[in-house]
Amino acid sequence: MAAIEFFAPDDLHHHLRDGDFLKDTVGHAEKQFGRIIAMPNIKPPVRTTAEASEYHNRIKENSSTTSKLQVLMTLYLTDTTTPEEINLAKASGIVFAVKYYPAGATTNSEFGVTHISKVKPVLERMSELSMPLLIHGEVTDPSIDVFDREKIFIDTILTPILQDFPNLKIVMEHITTEEAAQFVMSQPEGTNLAATITAHHMLYNRNDIFRGGINPHMYCLPILKRERHRQALLQAATSGSPRFFLGTDSAPHPVEAKQSSCGCAGIFTGHAAMELYAEAFESMNALDKLEAFACVNGARFYGLPLPSGTKRRLIKKSWTVPMTYPFGSAVVKPLRAGEEIHWSIETI
Repeated sequence: MAAIEFFAPDDLHHHLRDGDFLKDTVGHAEKQFGRIIAMPNIKPPVRTTAEASEYHNRIKENSSTTSKLQVLMTLYLTDTTTPEEINLAKASGIVFAVKYYPAGATTNSEFGVTHISKVKPVLERMSELSMPLLIHGEVTDPSIDVFDREKIFIDTILTPILQDFPNLKIVMEHITTEEAAQFVMSQPEGTNLAATITAHHMLYNRNDIFRGGINPHMYCLPILKRERHRQALLQAATSGSPRFFLGTDSAPHPVEAKQSSCGCAGIFTGHAAMELYAEAFESMNALDKLEAFACVNGARFYGLPLPSGTKRRLIKKSWTVPMTYPFGSAVVKPLRAGEEIHWSIETI
């Protein structure tokens, strides 16, 4: 297959960052997608509907004059979020979900939930209003091996949430393990559970973090896993199941923040998201499944209109990724920097 055409797809998990970074991240998103869900873990985080509105305005101010990108906002769930705030979010017309970060799980998550019991009234209201809960599914107990934290989260936190709130729509974000894929697939018909899968977790495994030395630009959270998990994610994404859909988790950091003693977690894929997904699906001889994964499954889960209007075309044409892209006053090193990607995208 030399070319694929589809309506501008959805990215249902995207980090645009804030401030001077927006002009660059929004530009990349406009090229790739027709609609994105913007993550709220900026500094300070987006904890209220008013803050979501202000952030949405900043994003639009940094959009191109011809932009058709629709940006859906999220709230950052904390121990002090109230049901009344969920009412405001639902009524706003711009907030479409609430993000649950276990405190300390990832970038800028220090304000996240410390114990699920503290947010049960909020989850009840979200369930009543059909407001989806987006979960970073890892426990943060330092005694738990970093490669096992997703599985333990499923057993100890996600399963009880599903039992206590059967009508709550839940997206397990950026799943990384065979256990997570099987858990989502095994849920009974009518269970309101879905999952996003990134391109980088389908294309790389944990060996790539250490290939040629320690590579901070391959460090993300959840961390890359064993090869069997990568293969399980490919199987899930290309299975045709409507429970899996596209969420890039594109998470840029300035080069100096990655190449430092702390090595911030996050991989930037926003420059070539759909091209990378095409490589993953092509490796499974499943390019015919990519459109549903990118354009249909997520929209239906969220209750959104299916993409329409502007189209994208993926062409089997190789190109070399620049070593860096502008990122505000800094630069960001993209996935596959200095290497070839075998698909190209264009707007039609």
